Amino acid sequence: MSIVTSVTLNVPGTTANLGPGFDCIGAALTIYNQFNFTRLEAGGFIIHVTGAEAERVQTDESNLLYQAFVKLYQYIDQTPPPVKIEINLGVPLSRGLGSSATAIVGGLVAGNQLAGEPLSQTQVMELAIAMEGHPDNVVPALLGGCRLAATSQTGWEICDVPWHSDIVPVVAIPDFELSTAEARRVLPTEFSRADAIFNTAHLGLLLRGLETGKGQWLKAALQDKLHQPYRQALIPGYDAVNAAAVAAGAYGMVISGAGPTLLALADVSHAPAVEAAMSTAWKETGINAVVRSLCLDTQGAI
Repeated sequence: MSIVTSVTLNVPGTTANLGPGFDCIGAALTIYNQFNFTRLEAGGFIIHVTGAEAERVQTDESNLLYQAFVKLYQYIDQTPPPVKIEINLGVPLSRGLGSSATAIVGGLVAGNQLAGEPLSQTQVMELAIAMEGHPDNVVPALLGGCRLAATSQTGWEICDVPWHSDIVPVVAIPDFELSTAEARRVLPTEFSRADAIFNTAHLGLLLRGLETGKGQWLKAALQDKLHQPYRQALIPGYDAVNAAAVAAGAYGMVISGAGPTLLALADVSHAPAVEAAMSTAWKETGINAVVRSLCLDTQGAI
């Protein structure tokens, strides 16, 4: 078997939760981090980072991409080879767009490639979920598309969620951060039966709305009672941006992942107006934001 000496990966950023799908649904978006791993003759590892916010990425053993790479080799009971790692950032850090998921998936997939692919895609996915702690970001980052993940008696069941071609994800990425840990601290530890039923019904409606593109269903489906009501206060200008997006024709707006990026869903004809309205609304509250219409990435890590 020939030894792979270098591998380059493109891994998509993701949006998770989509309103009522807390910790179980996510979608890959057309925004990417690129990672290149090259074997070295000797030594330990070297990490070079380029792209926006490159100076904020750790280049020592605490680097999450390298940790995932090492985790793969620990799992197969081998010593990781010396490597040079080049990172080109395209997914903003700590913004709710799955930057940590891209690192986990990138490190595991690169390690598996350099090791001669001893693990199946399913095994890599299960390792990624174990590292991340929940499936909603790492699964679409690895597989692409919109994915629903549920546990079974034997592991994970992953369901591909059809996404109607007329539905455009519009992301509004502000110039401030919100850590996942902080966003989780504000959540209650228990919920009422009524709230659980509410989210169950709305998640079902969301799945049908994404499949059919039916606007009336999507407008109702994006509501949530498990995480967004508690996290909104952490995002300045949330109400203003939400009102502007809906007034411009969006089906609705949700917090992307743990935030602070906000995600609106709109049809193709309204997406440009929704982009402009979200940008203006945040600017009027004193916050600069990059607002982009993206597409669903259907390929995952390549």
